[in-house]
Formats: sequence, structure tokens, C-alpha cells
Amino acid sequence: MTAPSFAEVDQARKVLGLGDKADLAEVKRAQRRLVKEWHPDKRRKAEQAECHEKMKEINRAYKIIMKYIENYRYDFVESKVSEDDPIARWKAQFGDDPTWGTGKGWS
Repeated sequence: MTAPSFAEVDQARKVLGLGDKADLAEVKRAQRRLVKEWHPDKRRKAEQAECHEKMKEINRAYKIIMKYIENYRYDFVESKVSEDDPIARWKAQFGDDPTWGTGKGWS
């Protein structure tokens, strides 16, 4: 499977009920919630066919999102890790400023 297109990722996001941004834990929670809701064992016999189709759709969407996440490259260098930390970013930008930073005492 090649990297999914934006249209595929967007459709998968909508199937799982995710917003424009989500972390891995949110993706997994959404998938588990939908699987519990649509699992054929939880429904009446008359709904079995619909449940099977919905489960296929949920599982396909989950695989697409996971494939998209799998292709994302994370930076493990100190500058990038610190960039994602709002306190470290604030200290670097305003640490010595007497108005916005503390001027002293940052540890």
C-alpha cells in the first residue's frame, strides 16, 4: 500500500469521527469506540449485514490513518523536541525579559 492521498485520509478521519487534529491515542480511542458500537455480536440478527459493512469501513479507515501516521517522520534532535515544549519555547524567547519572562530563576 502506498502513502494514502489527502482524500483517503480525510474520508477516514470522518469515518472515525476525528477532528482536523488528533494524536495517536485519540485515533485508537475513536476506533475502539466505533468497534464496540458496531460489533456484530452487540447487534440483533437483522442488523448483522449492516454491522459487517460498517466494521469493514471502520477497519479500512483505521488502517488508512495508521498508514498515514506511519509515514510521518519525527525529529528526535534536542532543538525539535524543545520546540514542541511550550515552556522551553517560552524560556528561550522571553526568559531574560523582565516584563514577559522572570528575568531570573528559570531552572
